[in-house]
This record gives sequence, structure tokens and C-alpha cells, in this order.
Amino acid sequence: MAEFSRGFGARRRASDPQLPPGQYLTDDFPVLSAGPTPRIRIEDWQFAIRTETGATTTWTWDEIHALPIEDVHTDIHCVTRWSKFGTSWRGVSVDTLLADIDSAAPSVMAHSYGGYSTNVPVKDLMGGKAWVVFEFDGEPLAPEHGGPARLLVPHLYFWKSAKWVRGLVLQSRDEPGFWEQNGYNMHGDPWREERYW
Repeated sequence: MAEFSRGFGARRRASDPQLPPGQYLTDDFPVLSAGPTPRIRIEDWQFAIRTETGATTTWTWDEIHALPIEDVHTDIHCVTRWSKFGTSWRGVSVDTLLADIDSAAPSVMAHSYGGYSTNVPVKDLMGGKAWVVFEFDGEPLAPEHGGPARLLVPHLYFWKSAKWVRGLVLQSRDEPGFWEQNGYNMHGDPWREERYW
């Protein structure tokens, strides 16, 4: 069950071409989570990528910060119909993380501290489309927004941008994650309103 941690004001901009169909624009940053907020110490944080053959590559907090870091400015869209324009993030591109990974898998399951998971096609994570981010608006990412690090896949609904991300598992077939098992769409393109089954 989603927890709505605080209210937010929103307004509709039906004629704005930046706004996907069925969405409302908000200046707030609503907090919606499935379950309690995990609190992960930086010294305990680790990120792993496991391939379909079981080969695993891991990074500590310091190791991932030694990789090329990118600034990302993008709009975000939640399946609950709010959109937020011009958000600013810093993090490492998934392209960088997958660069030396030997895999032909077409799908990824993102896993989070706290047990959340969500599936994403590999093609939606590559080509400058996705990042593991640890800053928002110039500040360390707050726990309620997924800190210390979350996945950012801004061209899909925001439930695909897994909070408190701890790893990606490359898999040979697409499998549903947490919300997908509970009725959410397997892909989640906001421009096609891929919200639910």
C-alpha cells in the first residue's frame, strides 16, 4: 500500500505539450512510498549488478563517486498523475555502470533496500536514459526521496525510478516487480498512459 507522506498542491495544464496526457503539474515534490523509509548509512551502502550468468560487480559509495558524474535536468511524471518540470539531479549514468558488464539480457530487475523491486527493459536504461543519482537540487538526496541513492529513469513513470536502489539484476526474460505484480503496467510510458494492466 502506498504511503502518502505529505499533501501537495497541483494544477492542470491541459494545453502544455510538455505534460503527458492525464497529468497535472505541481511545484511540490510529493512523497509516495510502499512501506517505511529505509535509513541506509553511507558506509554500509553498496550497489551491485548481477548478470544472467551470476557474475556480480559491486561498487561502494566511494567507488561509485570515483566514476564520471553527470548533471541531469529533466521532467518527472508519477503514475498518480502529478508531473514536475525541470528537476535537477547528479549521479552516474547506467551506461557507465554497464559498460564493462558482459550480458545479452534484455531486461533488468532493479532492487532496493527495503525489498522494493521494479522491472525495466535494458533498452530503457541505455543511451543516456537512466542514472543512479545521489543528489537532488544540489543537496544529498533525502531518505524520503530515495537517498542515499535512487534509480532515475525519467522517461518512464516514476515508480520505475526505484528509491534506495541497491542493485540491478540482468535477466533473460521480463518479470514483474513489486507494483507490476499488483496491477501496474510492465513498461510505464507516460506518453502512452501505460499506467495499469
